[in-house]
Amino acid sequence: MKKHFIPLVLLVTTLFSSCVANKVFADLESRYADLKVVHTDLNKKYDSLQQSNKALEKELEINRKNLTKTQDSLVQTRKDYTNLQSAYSALEENSDAAIQKSIAKNNELLAEISQKEQMLTEREARLTDLENLIAEKENAMNELKQRLSDALLNFEGKGLTVEQRNGKVYVSMENKLLFRSGSWEVGSEGRVAIAQLGTVLAENPDIGVLIEGHTDDVPYSGKGALEGNWDLSAKRATAIVKLLEQNADILSQNLTAAGRGEFIPIAPNSTAEGRAANRRIEVVLSPNLDAITDLLNKE
Repeated sequence: MKKHFIPLVLLVTTLFSSCVANKVFADLESRYADLKVVHTDLNKKYDSLQQSNKALEKELEINRKNLTKTQDSLVQTRKDYTNLQSAYSALEENSDAAIQKSIAKNNELLAEISQKEQMLTEREARLTDLENLIAEKENAMNELKQRLSDALLNFEGKGLTVEQRNGKVYVSMENKLLFRSGSWEVGSEGRVAIAQLGTVLAENPDIGVLIEGHTDDVPYSGKGALEGNWDLSAKRATAIVKLLEQNADILSQNLTAAGRGEFIPIAPNSTAEGRAANRRIEVVLSPNLDAITDLLNKE
């Protein structure tokens, strides 16, 4: 009987090892597919950042052109001053009255040159400050986007994306992560995602937070006080705001809730996949641009 038992044990061990290897291979295939999705998202985010950078470079080029115009004006003024100096030398041989008049004109021109040089110095300083502020805001938004991506990594692939475009950071969450159909009560998994989002927002008190609710174009058919998709989208946005307010470190004055209804789709409503993508919450994070606005408004 022992002779039959040993081969049986070997057979069972071999079959068990084969099953384990197949499971590991399947897990690796799944992780590879997930990594491909993340790689595609990162490429999209890189393209968005490139577009934002081009817009900033265009604005910088305009400021440089204005600076060049001021420099050209200063060169012309100096030429005028040289001509007046020549005229002054010629007038020295004439009457005292003519000489005094030329001296006065010369003094006025010197004062004008001094003023324009001061203006040029101030504009150069403002341009440098503007470049530094733009770079600072861009770096801050890059860091915020990375911080959010790290904090919400577990939810990417579950209807949540983080991207940066137009100098802002967008966190988009499909309703399947947050709400049941026709409801504005956030589910348990959605509450975890919002809490992690709130942790990052609490670390950035200067960031403006706009929460937008979006629906597909299917008319709302639920019962109760809601009258349609406008109301539903606003209710869902407000529900997210209330969850964020549970974090005592988030400033309520930085939060804004907006219902967008069905009117800003990101996919065709003609397919089930498109409608699912359109049913979403978008959290739009904007940097505080007061310092840049004040600098641009200076005379």
